Amino acid sequence: MEKQETNRQITWHSMDITRQRREEMLHQKAVTAWLTGLSGSGKSTLANALEQQLAAKGRHTMLLDGDNVRFGLNKDLGFSPKDRVENIRRIAEVAKLFNDAGLIVLTSFISPYRRDREAARGIIGDAFLEVYVSTPLAECERRDVKGLYQKARKGEIAEFTGITSAYEEPVHPDITIDTSGRRIEDCAAELLELIEKKVKERSAG
Repeated sequence: MEKQETNRQITWHSMDITRQRREEMLHQKAVTAWLTGLSGSGKSTLANALEQQLAAKGRHTMLLDGDNVRFGLNKDLGFSPKDRVENIRRIAEVAKLFNDAGLIVLTSFISPYRRDREAARGIIGDAFLEVYVSTPLAECERRDVKGLYQKARKGEIAEFTGITSAYEEPVHPDITIDTSGRRIEDCAAELLELIEKKVKERSAG
């Protein structure tokens, strides 16, 4: 069945090969693990380690990293509140497409605003898992090899999350992981367990 837009200019086309069929071909259920947290919290490192563990189990994945996406799809966006909203909206739509392909998606974005993460959940649906990488600000600053926090504190970087721009912590994340003082492989294994639980729930549903 085709879904007609109110402006009558574009039409949604339903495809014969559905997400369910693609999941069956890949022998897995699609999930999006949405990693959110401050710069330097360990999101990208954790997502990379998690993807390696998923690959070792034969899972089909796609990792969307905040910096990498800004080199292409979102290179026209800055870091103003308006651009941050659009950045997350686009990523959520891309993650949904990868889920429709049957893939397990890992996203690594600061995504500082609760309303935007909830909007992402709305776009992605029941495949969405909110992962709060809660590493404290002091530890994030200690790890900052690029000196971004120092520049932000000097006023050299505008709209820097945690310093000159707000970060709104998740209220009810699916999991909270503090990477300080822990092996990243252990953190990834904890998150892998959650994903496998989510996959089982979706399979049962």
